[in-house]
Amino acid sequence: MTVDRRAVLRTTARLAALAATGGLLTACGTGTLRRADPGALAAHPGTVDPLHTTDPAWSGGEGPASAVPAAPAGPRPDEEPTPAAAAVTPPAPPVLPPLAPGTPAEVAYGPRTGKNVALTVHGSGDPKLATALLEAAEQRGAMLTVMVVGSWLDQQPQMARRILDGGHELGNHTQNHLNISAMTPDQARAEIAQCAERLQRLTGSIGRWFRPSAAQYATPMVREQAKAVGYEHVLSFDVDPRDYNDPSAAELQRRVLNSVRGGSVVALHMGHQCTVDALPAILDGLAKAGLKPVTASRLCA
Repeated sequence: MTVDRRAVLRTTARLAALAATGGLLTACGTGTLRRADPGALAAHPGTVDPLHTTDPAWSGGEGPASAVPAAPAGPRPDEEPTPAAAAVTPPAPPVLPPLAPGTPAEVAYGPRTGKNVALTVHGSGDPKLATALLEAAEQRGAMLTVMVVGSWLDQQPQMARRILDGGHELGNHTQNHLNISAMTPDQARAEIAQCAERLQRLTGSIGRWFRPSAAQYATPMVREQAKAVGYEHVLSFDVDPRDYNDPSAAELQRRVLNSVRGGSVVALHMGHQCTVDALPAILDGLAKAGLKPVTASRLCA
């Protein structure tokens, strides 16, 4: 009988290595290994049973390793267990004051006998300009109502919490800021619902107010679709200084202060440098007139 010396040498080397860990494997023919005695394995837990290995070298050079499934993977006794990923906690919804009884379904202005006004802001544009506008208001204790565009939140999701953390209020100004009055009811509802979903996910609330896009007032159809999504109130405005046309800061200031009075809802826009530049002077002018800028919910509380 011819002996394959290389196979014998390979087997001898394997057995020598196993002997160092307890010598619990026995040869069963040239290049073949049989399972170690279970009792011996239990007595030496650090020993490897070759029939549970996936290393092809343990098959005696005759193909893939044994089909016997390996033991389930898990931490070794000397390993610290991996902590489970922390559950994502949904944000707590903002706390809003209750509205006064009789607040209309569409609000264009608040009580004319009061001294409060609401500065509402179209939420989109350069986030640096948006942040600068928020900071300018916060430095003077003014709270804004940001009617946010949903597609902007897709690009700048961090702005939702930034707005609320500054004490401001968030509302829904549709998903894509298209002409909602010209849409079918299903299209209009989708525009409102998509923005509402983003507000809910990012802030824990869809917000109280909806404002139609490309229109000062909502049509009956748009009001119906907004109500179906969950908005009982539409927020319009009575002062439109047209800052989206980028007038000078001085001109924008003049337009606002010449038109505003108690209860007014002013429509401004993020993303315009003139609005950032004019806001401090606008707030100073309101203070001189005895008017206080508050959120839309506070205006109607």
